[in-house]
Amino acid sequence: MSLPRAFDRSITGQAWRWRGAGGETDDLVTQLLLARGCPPEELEAHRSPTIRSFMPDPSIFQDMDKAAERLADAVIAGEQVTIFGDYDVDGATSAALLIRLLGALGLEAGYYIPDRLLEGYGPSGDALVSLRDSGASLVVTVDCGAQAFEALSMAHEAGLDVIVVDHHKCATELPVAHSIVNPNRLDEEAGAAAHGHLAAVGVAWLLGAALIRTLRSRGYFTSREEPKLLDLLDIVALGTVADVAQLKGLNRAFVAQGLKIMAGRRNIGLNALITASRLTRAPICSDLGFALGPRINAGGRVGKSDLGVRLLTTSDAEEARVIAEELDRLNGERRAIEAAVQEEADALVARQGNRAVVLVSGEGWHPGVIGIVAGRLKEKLGRPALVVSVDEHGTGKGSGRSIAGVDLGAAILAAKDMGLLEAGGGHAMAAGLTVSAEKIEALAEFLDARLSDDVARASENRALLLDAVIAPGGITPMLADALEQGGPYGMGWPAPRIAAGPMRIIKADVVGKDHVRVIMAGDDGRSIKAVAFRQAETELGQALLHSGRDKRLWLAGRVKVDDWSGRASAELHIDDASWSD
Repeated sequence: MSLPRAFDRSITGQAWRWRGAGGETDDLVTQLLLARGCPPEELEAHRSPTIRSFMPDPSIFQDMDKAAERLADAVIAGEQVTIFGDYDVDGATSAALLIRLLGALGLEAGYYIPDRLLEGYGPSGDALVSLRDSGASLVVTVDCGAQAFEALSMAHEAGLDVIVVDHHKCATELPVAHSIVNPNRLDEEAGAAAHGHLAAVGVAWLLGAALIRTLRSRGYFTSREEPKLLDLLDIVALGTVADVAQLKGLNRAFVAQGLKIMAGRRNIGLNALITASRLTRAPICSDLGFALGPRINAGGRVGKSDLGVRLLTTSDAEEARVIAEELDRLNGERRAIEAAVQEEADALVARQGNRAVVLVSGEGWHPGVIGIVAGRLKEKLGRPALVVSVDEHGTGKGSGRSIAGVDLGAAILAAKDMGLLEAGGGHAMAAGLTVSAEKIEALAEFLDARLSDDVARASENRALLLDAVIAPGGITPMLADALEQGGPYGMGWPAPRIAAGPMRIIKADVVGKDHVRVIMAGDDGRSIKAVAFRQAETELGQALLHSGRDKRLWLAGRVKVDDWSGRASAELHIDDASWSD
């Protein structure tokens, strides 16, 4: 099928192209899977992703067996173990997973979550030494530690064993630790490196599998029941989606199976969070990223850093309810803070040149929201974006988000090697850094020079990819359900996008702060509801608001089920529009 000529250039200036299935097929799900890079011989495995189909041997990862043996020693000896987690949702879920697993094995592990504002990212030497002084013989860092050279050196000197479980990019040199489990180590073999898309919680789950296997080989389960590691996949799914990890391979299985576990509401804390998020049905993949994940993150961003771990590990329903409601309240505060920083950042962007990487900074911006603001800028501008909050001492804490085809994490590591940063790291799509205020401009120039060619190539190849062209009357709950069969969808496995039209606008207005809602009527006599989120002031939003009824358009977007009124109907969430006439 060829696309209409109108699709060559949209209102936002993009071409619309077929995602490409690699072959003709009449089966919609098969088409969706092939279009997302699924090899034909793996169609059945991807149609219903299971752990068995995608599970690697944990031993393929460097230091995995070494780490599992050390943890097994700790379990058998009843050592004092502390899980040191990052303050975001990946860190919280990773820590909660290991705490729950060790508890099921008979070892009550403690936890330490650093304060974002007072301690910053990753383990500090003082924190690790204090844990050793308080009796801990083993610390497991999760979602951090790969770049903690000084801190881990201090821990080593203090006689503390540290296992690092991380997924962030590593330098050639590794810090001193008992073991470092990270698929993004530069010395990993190809089989392990192929799992570099795992979130830290996924790596932690594999460590859990290796630990159970090790204990089994030692006869530990002769007189006790083995924990059911699969029952913890709800936590893994939450961390994987909320950390925006690519949903390919094992991650798809984690999320697909984890959602099934989550639907049973076995985790008391997650159950309370679902209730506090006002979800009245079993969570779907998007709920993890837009409802549950942000509330866990709100604790680390603007509240108490350990709230997420406490929620996910509690066995007390009343405690879970109180924590979940607190996280919901903090999430509301986070949104208000974010809106204020976003407004200031938008104003600064307007005064910037056309650099390949957007970098804005402000004094007193709340560090807990700068990553979200960076993501908004990236989406709006189609370029990598960094947002830096400068404190009263002239130290900037920055967070960045990138676009497909541009490795921001590697660029940040290079900037650190050049002496432009005090600290920094991340992965291809996201990064964090610490920079002196006086070096922010030099950092901006460095990133522009290093990434301009990559950004240009990514921009040239920018196109809105479509999976189907549908008449307005075809936008139904049945279509939405059919499209979901190719999921779970997320980063690296994009949700299906359809084009619908041609249609005329019957009604258009602004809802909420800046969302555009339209009622469209097609040539087939059917009408649909559609929404363009955060687009009221953009070229797209203005076109929708002010085009006359005599103008016909095609809309591109995602089909969603609207069950707000209790009666299921379908609507289109608009990504773009193109004139038909």
